Amino acid sequence: MDVHAFIGLVGQYGYGALFFCLWLGIVGLPLPDEAIVMAGGLVTALGLLQPIPAFLVTCCGVISGLTFGYCLGRLLGARGVNRLRARHRWRAPLSTSLRLIRRYGPVAICLSYCFPVVRHLVPYLVGSSGMNYTHYSLYSYSAGCLWTLLYFTLGYWFGDSLASISGVVEQWGWWLLFGLVVVGLGYTMVQGMRGRLHGRCNDLDGG
Repeated sequence: MDVHAFIGLVGQYGYGALFFCLWLGIVGLPLPDEAIVMAGGLVTALGLLQPIPAFLVTCCGVISGLTFGYCLGRLLGARGVNRLRARHRWRAPLSTSLRLIRRYGPVAICLSYCFPVVRHLVPYLVGSSGMNYTHYSLYSYSAGCLWTLLYFTLGYWFGDSLASISGVVEQWGWWLLFGLVVVGLGYTMVQGMRGRLHGRCNDLDGG
């Protein structure tokens, strides 16, 4: 699905099109997750949808799609994992997902958002391992909202270059996210230092 087709669907069906396109992409149909989330930001920039409701609908689409994978894992258990392992196309992302879980435990749910395909498999795997829903939702929903905010904002500000940005983030999503976090933390630290320095200067002036 290209951007123009997506915009046409949103123009015709509104928030429902945004939700279902994203949900279908998350559960495995060939709709790139990052592109759909960024397209959600784009349609708000074009004035087709209101920003806050569109963002909330986008979050719900991400969360519900990945929760579907978790529930499927709880239902099928190890049998489903063995079936995935038997298929060649799933072996590499499955190995990556299992390594993340073994190394980082439940935090792997958050990290999986940075990797295409892996983000679909990790909820399935933790569901099949028996993780309870409360723990899953705590990690997945908080990370999902942050992930959605990142790409939604990219789409809002840079939607004209959506195809190029989508290719970059799919290939370098982890490094892009890491870079943005570093920049954000650096900016916060600098602002904090400037605020403390300003306060000390005021104290000196008052003294």
